[in-house]
Amino acid sequence: MTITRTSDGRKSDPRLKVVDEIATTHLFDIAVDLDPRLNIGDGPFGKRILFGAAGGSFEGPELRGEVLPGGGDWALFRSDGGMSVDVRLTLRTHDGALVYMSYGGRWIVPAELREDIADPVKSRQVDPARYYFRTTPMFETGAKQYAWLNDIVCVGSGYLIEGGVAYQVSRVI
Repeated sequence: MTITRTSDGRKSDPRLKVVDEIATTHLFDIAVDLDPRLNIGDGPFGKRILFGAAGGSFEGPELRGEVLPGGGDWALFRSDGGMSVDVRLTLRTHDGALVYMSYGGRWIVPAELREDIADPVKSRQVDPARYYFRTTPMFETGAKQYAWLNDIVCVGSGYLIEGGVAYQVSRVI
């Protein structure tokens, strides 16, 4: 069934309701330092590269701390030039709590920017507004003071930085 809106804005399927638009609020900014890449190679779904996490930091209004070494992005470079993100990180808050952060996402770089993005110097100079780098972070923790993280959904906007990658992470409210 095709869903259309009537002249007064209602949806033609009476089961559907108009709900508030999705809104977000800033959760934190995170910088992830990366180890040298490990090229796993061309497989049946594309080229798999591991960008290992060497450390980093995060800071926002409700929490801050460090990115622990040992996580990483098991990125899949697709034949169409896009990249699928598959990241797992461990965060340690300023007060010692451990938080598991995982996210998927997409990094889509227009063909005319791919040569510059592949260059270690030029890549950090490309305006992030010229490519699409979005993620969907989720969290797990046993720390009581951060248990609220277990129940939220987030979105992130990524960009390249010296030595790694950074994201602005927002909580969907």
